[in-house]
Amino acid sequence: MPRFAANLSMMYTEHPFPARFAAAAADGFEAVEYLFPYAYDPAELRRLLDEHGLRQVLFNAPPGDWDAGERGTAALPGREAETRSGIERALEYAAALDCPRVHVMAGLLPSGAARDTYLDNLARAAERAGAAGVDLLIEPINHRDMPGYFLNRQADAHAVVRELGADNVKVQLDLYHCQITEGDLTTALRRDLPTGRVGHLQIAGVPERQEPDAGELNIGHLFDVIDELAFEGWVGCEYRPRAGTSEGLGWLRDYRGAHA
Repeated sequence: MPRFAANLSMMYTEHPFPARFAAAAADGFEAVEYLFPYAYDPAELRRLLDEHGLRQVLFNAPPGDWDAGERGTAALPGREAETRSGIERALEYAAALDCPRVHVMAGLLPSGAARDTYLDNLARAAERAGAAGVDLLIEPINHRDMPGYFLNRQADAHAVVRELGADNVKVQLDLYHCQITEGDLTTALRRDLPTGRVGHLQIAGVPERQEPDAGELNIGHLFDVIDELAFEGWVGCEYRPRAGTSEGLGWLRDYRGAHA
């Protein structure tokens, strides 16, 4: 059965961030992910994980000035030094939190492309992360939610991974983004999971990014496909609950009950 991680940036927002760890554990989650850890001391986050028996499975490298609208720097010419510094900071947190993977955001490009910059930054980052035993993830993100984002399609992400040839650079396949941009999720899963290039999955309902059983996805079918393909990674629940987070977890309770 797929292993699910609670995304604490979007779920349990009815609680202060430090209290979300306890709430996730109380609902039976064994792992968590979130966007960024940098507002908190790594020792405090480590304490929260240990206190509630949770594993940290993913967070993002520093994205530039998030509050000003930036969404990563890895593909932005002229920001190479900042990207390298951000990777070093992310790896410090990954070591403290025993987190095996970090998502590196490409960035928004108003015009043109910066693929060479992107590849060079990822290659440098992969070398540093490999020495620390950390996987780097790249994620195609849909243009409706994030207009101008450099990476949008699964084929482009897999092409980057193949071209880099680094075992620790993988694709973060978010089924919400993929459905909006490309659709045909069953085919994407059957095509890409067996390659070993997918390091992490994420889910949300389409189109509203609420619980994954709301909207146009047949999540029971998709979970069965993931199970059939023996995906050993985590499935991050990166969605915004309609109301209370715990009250909206019927989809997870039902799936677990049917596969107990």
